[in-house]
Amino acid sequence: MTAMYQHQTVLLDEAVEALVVDPAGNYIDGTFGRGGHSRQILSRLSSEGHLLGIDKDPDAIAVAEQIASEDKRFQVGHGSFAELAKFANAWHSPSAVSGVLLDLGVSSPQLDNPERGFSFLQEGPLDMRMNPAAGMSAADWIATAEEKAIADVLWTYGEERFSRRMAKAIIAARQQERITTTTQLAKIIAEANPAWEKHKHPATRAFQAIRIHINNELGDLEAVLDAALEVLKPGGRLVVISFHSLEDRIVKRFIKKHVKGDELPPGLPVTADQLNQRLKAVGKAVKPSGREVDGNVRSRSSIMRVAEKLK
Repeated sequence: MTAMYQHQTVLLDEAVEALVVDPAGNYIDGTFGRGGHSRQILSRLSSEGHLLGIDKDPDAIAVAEQIASEDKRFQVGHGSFAELAKFANAWHSPSAVSGVLLDLGVSSPQLDNPERGFSFLQEGPLDMRMNPAAGMSAADWIATAEEKAIADVLWTYGEERFSRRMAKAIIAARQQERITTTTQLAKIIAEANPAWEKHKHPATRAFQAIRIHINNELGDLEAVLDAALEVLKPGGRLVVISFHSLEDRIVKRFIKKHVKGDELPPGLPVTADQLNQRLKAVGKAVKPSGREVDGNVRSRSSIMRVAEKLK
């Protein structure tokens, strides 16, 4: 990995401090990336502790396998964190996990490498898959999706108010030629955006939306949160770092739901045990310090939430 594609880990110390409650425990880094959090977790574990790193991206897996070859406490799982329960059950017995860490979104190496097709700033193939060997690429989806489906994705996942105009422009452009590169698509979207925001590329929201759709990011997030709750043992920690409001909303609602417990009719006399409260929130939401944002502008939108399993 060249310096050009290196990754600055967000909320590194804060996340690992919140996660590692037992140095001899079993932990899962559900978003290995380039291993920033994983290396820090391993530094906090005793010889009895273990860590499993999961990632979709084959480039990330190559880095993870190098760490695994050097540290026998570390194992690697190649796939989506939505399969967390499967990985955990193959690794250790169910409900034996002391902590699960999720650092959501796309990593800097994915954004910075034009061959991955995530960035609207550099010419590259319109791919956007976190695992380029699986699923439909953004180019294939753009070539086949109906206008309404494109508009719905841009609105739902990008909160793009000009989603219909952009979808119409994409359909018109693809009738002339196949849209195969990031800059092709960015130009079409930019020209369809009548109100450019200051200091923001006019294709920002649309590219985010397409990436989330192509990788089923929000669906996978909902699946991994449910799975984490099942594999964590009592006292185990769930630590989630989100980068936009759609992710954080899902995480916040999930924690709130399981802190509150079962929905029961008002006035029904029940004990705390009968409410089936499964989580407690740990502290308040954490954001990066000004110093971290100054050193890594991509951290500015991050927010971390922590919860602990009760039973």
